[in-house]
Amino acid sequence: MLKPLHNRILVERQTAEARTASGIIIPDTAKEKPQMGKVVAVGSGVVDKQGKVQPLEVKTGDTILFGKYTGNEVTLEGKDYIIMREDDVLAVFG
Repeated sequence: MLKPLHNRILVERQTAEARTASGIIIPDTAKEKPQMGKVVAVGSGVVDKQGKVQPLEVKTGDTILFGKYTGNEVTLEGKDYIIMREDDVLAVFG
């Protein structure tokens, strides 16, 4: 598995809903990429001015909301992931 460095996280994007609320099926070409995902791995944290490592607030297993054009997409073992900074996370679902 891939281990992110410092304040970066590895996210698996959640699949988008294939139907609207009224039951209309959305073709793959018209779907937008979802902005929610599950955190698969986290880096060690950020080193502050005193040289101490500050751990990340986001943890493995968290479901997060992130920006539309955030991070770098990576394919590992046939699965698509995004590597992004913790700063790019907008919210964590509780």
